[in-house]
Amino acid sequence: MALDPRVRKKLIRVLGSDYVKDDPITCYSYRCDGLTLHPAEPQAVLYPADRDQLVAAVRILSEQGISFLPRGAGTGLSGGAVPREGSVLIEMVRFRAIGPIDPVNRTIEVEPGVVNLHVSHAAQPHGLYFVPDPSSQKACSVGGNVGENSGGPHTLKYGVTVNHVVGLEVVLPDGEVVELGGPAWTTPGPDLLSLFIGSEGTLGIVTKIICRLTPLPERVHTMLAVFGSVREACESVSAIIRAGIVPAALEMIDRIVIQAIEQTIGAGFPTDAEAVLIVELEDLREGLDAEAEQIETILRANGAVDVRQAADEAERALIWRARKEAFGALGSISPSFYTQDGVIPRSALPRVLERILAIGAAHGLTIANVFHAGDGNLHPLILYNSRDPAEIEATHQAGREILETCLAEGGSLSGEHGIGLEKSHLMDGAFDEVSLNHMKQVRAVFNPRELLNPGKIFPQPGRCGELKGRPGDAAAQLRAKSGIRV
Repeated sequence: MALDPRVRKKLIRVLGSDYVKDDPITCYSYRCDGLTLHPAEPQAVLYPADRDQLVAAVRILSEQGISFLPRGAGTGLSGGAVPREGSVLIEMVRFRAIGPIDPVNRTIEVEPGVVNLHVSHAAQPHGLYFVPDPSSQKACSVGGNVGENSGGPHTLKYGVTVNHVVGLEVVLPDGEVVELGGPAWTTPGPDLLSLFIGSEGTLGIVTKIICRLTPLPERVHTMLAVFGSVREACESVSAIIRAGIVPAALEMIDRIVIQAIEQTIGAGFPTDAEAVLIVELEDLREGLDAEAEQIETILRANGAVDVRQAADEAERALIWRARKEAFGALGSISPSFYTQDGVIPRSALPRVLERILAIGAAHGLTIANVFHAGDGNLHPLILYNSRDPAEIEATHQAGREILETCLAEGGSLSGEHGIGLEKSHLMDGAFDEVSLNHMKQVRAVFNPRELLNPGKIFPQPGRCGELKGRPGDAAAQLRAKSGIRV
């Protein structure tokens, strides 16, 4: 669908000819985000430079009844930035200003196109940092973090993005600008700030973010525990939390991912291990050694064959580089992979991981695992060949069955990647009709014509029809056998 020449002329008048693109190459380049299984090209791509340009462009599109959606760095993994219904895509990459920093109140003001890691770099001279640390933090933008309510390894102790944002400036779908929250931690009235964080770009487009900063810890203690079985590693996770210890991070990596890491990064992980746990403690200097000793005792009592301590910052950095780049390392053993994002109770980890492997075997697929074990946030990685239609179909089915397993265990469809396009057809397996309608009514208050990021989060009749009858997608049967209600 080509952009109407009259609309294009109005947009060029506002943005400039270099920042309104509807050529085939540009549109093809924006056909997907980090999720490549549901590609769709936008009608056009816009590149506003500031809030005023964004407001003007949004008003033009709204007046013409053209749907649109924002996009950050494109690292999302649920199809949230994939254009539907011929939407116009609004690229926020030019919103990159950082500052000012308030070291007394521990806040920093940034624009949505700022890369996550750059926030901590800016705050570091003040002894502060931005806690949310997705694996893609070297590339992902803070606006995307807000949209998906992203997490990361260290949110086990400190919480996800919603716990580290105190204010937003937002452009609504009709072009109105509103401010939510502010420099103070709390404001009176309904908590609209928390409502917008995690709304996946369906309520408004963020143009300014006031981030809450955290003091750098006095000391960090990082351990790598090696296990001969995945079950023992899972049981160690529950044992640590049961002992009343909440590490800053508690991550699990299985044998397939370990081998990929060693082929690409060479972090020194034992390739004969079935699983490793990364356990990181950080706090005041006093008492940390005693807590580390207690954790090592727990790890060994639950089957750890080796527990290594990072000797210095360089060794710690290598361990975390291996964890953060684990997804990319899989490219050394598979041409493509599909990342899932479900949540289960920690106690269910052993049996769910066994079930995931069985799902892979049933579909003739290899499934690797690297995930946030401490809070039960799974990231199964389904390895497949994107040039093989049969494997693509098998991958879709395996992904659905994994998420249905999470729901049947009393878990949820997403911990940090969002629902987006990928999981919308499963929402009626997690929520009843009344709850879904309430959510839609909330969206309609801010986005009444569904012009902003349509086709996301909620089940779509057309897509549900496409999926009807496929194995593993019987939401009604799932609800009946699991007893899940909201």
